[in-house]
Amino acid sequence: MPTKLTLPIVLLSIVMACAFALQWLREQNRVYSLTLATAGKSGEYYAFGQALAKVVAKHQPHIQIKVLETEGSPQNMELLATNKVQLAIVQGDTPVHPSVEAIASLFPEMFHLIVAAKSDIQSVSDLKGKRVALMPKGSGSYALFWPLSKHYGLTPADFEPVILPPAQAHAALRQGKVDALFRVIALGNPTVSQHLQTTQDKLIAIDQAAALQLSVPSLEATQIPKGTYNGAIPIPAEDLPTVGVRALLVTREDVDRDVIYAIARILSEARNELVKEHPLATMIRPLESGEQLGLPLHPGAKTYYNQDKPNFIVQYSEPIGLFISVSMLCISGIWQLRLWLQGRQKNRADMYNLEIVSLIEQVHTIKDLEQLAQIHRQLFEIFHKVVVDLDKDRISPESFQSFTFPWEVAVTTIRHREMILTNSLPKQEIDKESVDKKQQL
Repeated sequence: MPTKLTLPIVLLSIVMACAFALQWLREQNRVYSLTLATAGKSGEYYAFGQALAKVVAKHQPHIQIKVLETEGSPQNMELLATNKVQLAIVQGDTPVHPSVEAIASLFPEMFHLIVAAKSDIQSVSDLKGKRVALMPKGSGSYALFWPLSKHYGLTPADFEPVILPPAQAHAALRQGKVDALFRVIALGNPTVSQHLQTTQDKLIAIDQAAALQLSVPSLEATQIPKGTYNGAIPIPAEDLPTVGVRALLVTREDVDRDVIYAIARILSEARNELVKEHPLATMIRPLESGEQLGLPLHPGAKTYYNQDKPNFIVQYSEPIGLFISVSMLCISGIWQLRLWLQGRQKNRADMYNLEIVSLIEQVHTIKDLEQLAQIHRQLFEIFHKVVVDLDKDRISPESFQSFTFPWEVAVTTIRHREMILTNSLPKQEIDKESVDKKQQL
């Protein structure tokens, strides 16, 4: 029979179901707007950011990425830390804020030291007394030049730094206003390529990457392949040793993990589309952990990269199987040893029981009290041995319990036989037999 509460409960259930449905629809139609901090529009960061935004919008329309032009990696990290952007591309050497986590390792960027054709500069050390064009303060290129120059024994007073944006820096070198230009840029950069193809200016080798790693661990030895900037001449004429640093795609730890999962998936599974938009996408590397980068992986990226990994049991099935086999062998060995010991203890107890049975059989054939007293002494000697063996674990408590029954039967049998023999003797002999028995006992 319906109660007064039935209608309110039904109505509440309907309202809750509608609320859940609306929430689900809202999540399905929610648009995530993210801002990606890159660098100057002439650099590879900005170009790659545009390519990523285009491919992500194609595969995940609910994720909209706005590409922001910035001064470079240090500013990008600051924008992430203050929650003004949600994504950023930074150089691997950039100091990391605690709230920042990695999504992917993108492409390597190379140290490019371009010097005037008529200059006598053959190495970084030769920059002493020269005018050197550097990228704007706050850029990764600017930050990396100082540990490089210090490694080669230069101080800020040894040369004249000229801070210029990329296009103006290249123009200044062509016009002879500076003697050298330093940039950290990906291979094949159009501005660098045009400069080297339209002038006689040259690239200088930087071949001490291993030593530079002592001060900047994120650096790695690499090279600018022969003919990178012109295959006909070629430029450079030979594989040119230099130093590289990885560009990283990073995010804030509080960005929705499903969104980062989707971006990581696109970086991997839509690689060909990204390459069409930006060739450097061929160098994107998936990450197993953030340890190699010096910062943690975002949970969304980690979930994607680990999805094809076997679970713990499958991954370690062989050592687990070996461990189980060895364990079973050990347990089986211990069990067999226990059974052997129990069998040995039981055999010893059985030996004593057989001795008692033998004594009981003898009791029935004895016809004088003196022999009966001797059997009685043997019985107690057996009891003494059994107690000693029990104390030394030669027989088990269970075996001792099984021993007590035949022993008690033997004692009872001796007493019964004693009564029979006593009643069958004359009184004088009984008295004599009793005295002799007491003396013997």
